[in-house]
Amino acid sequence: MAKSLRSKQKRKMRALKRIKNAPKELARLKKTLGLDGLIDTEMAELVTVKDMKKVKENNENKKETPSDGMEVDETPAKFDPKTKRDEHGQYPAWMNQRAIHKKKSSKVSKQKKGRRKVSW
Repeated sequence: MAKSLRSKQKRKMRALKRIKNAPKELARLKKTLGLDGLIDTEMAELVTVKDMKKVKENNENKKETPSDGMEVDETPAKFDPKTKRDEHGQYPAWMNQRAIHKKKSSKVSKQKKGRRKVSW
């Protein structure tokens, strides 16, 4: 959608504004981090640049485990596809209250409960 002349002009002006304000933003960032006395060569020493291929190779070679000693349960919760509940009877976190109410009042849950026969 953003292809009109007006939006192109606005994008151009925002780009110019970014270029104009970049030194001020950098100075503010340095001041915030407490690095305002450092020059750019010293700032470059603070940053470590890594090759992406080497990083991927290292990640493939070693599996990351939590270092704080906590165990992570990797088994996903088992949901019933009809009722959308897990083994504890809980609905999933992404399901909102309206959807839960619809699911409760649907035919599936009524069939599950069954009907009592009244005999006179």
